[in-house]
Amino acid sequence: MSLFITFEGGEGSGKTTIAKMLHKQFIEEGYNITFSREPGGVDIAEQIRDVITDVNNTKMDARTEALLYAASRRQHLVEKVLPVLKEDGIVICDRFIDSSLVYQGIGRGIGVDNIYNMNLFATDGILPDLTIFFDVKPEVALKRITGDREVNRLDLESLDFHHKVYDGYQMICDKFPDRIVKVDASLPVEEVYRQVYEIVKDRL
Repeated sequence: MSLFITFEGGEGSGKTTIAKMLHKQFIEEGYNITFSREPGGVDIAEQIRDVITDVNNTKMDARTEALLYAASRRQHLVEKVLPVLKEDGIVICDRFIDSSLVYQGIGRGIGVDNIYNMNLFATDGILPDLTIFFDVKPEVALKRITGDREVNRLDLESLDFHHKVYDGYQMICDKFPDRIVKVDASLPVEEVYRQVYEIVKDRL
């Protein structure tokens, strides 16, 4: 069976680390599984990512940013995600539509409905089967960002912006309770991984 799983959370929430651990584990267990990320995952989408995350692009308009994310998402979906799902594979993606709902819809003030409709157009209405939200307060998460990780334009936003994002994720979790599952990402990485593994294994 095919399964499209997305991981969501603020900067430094640990979702990328857990996603890679889970991907490795499921490969060892013999599953047809692919790990990817947004924005990016394929060449064209990665080029768009470079524009979005460039710390020099401080003049970028909020709607330009939202449109770039949607364009990157479209290319990544058709080129990488859908082919795996058509072969009954599993895709774990680090970020998808919910990031845009929160970062651009709420953080940038464009409006959740506007961003949702834009992205439904971009994805032909395709949504994840399961989304895991890594729930950890910005004050805790941002301290985890080290020199081993790229520092992008969003990392440089104010703490107030990151609080808007965090509150936005809580709202999105309430909006889509059948699809989104929360995990306590303030716990040690081993415990967070155990939570996530059990959630995904249960779906399989």
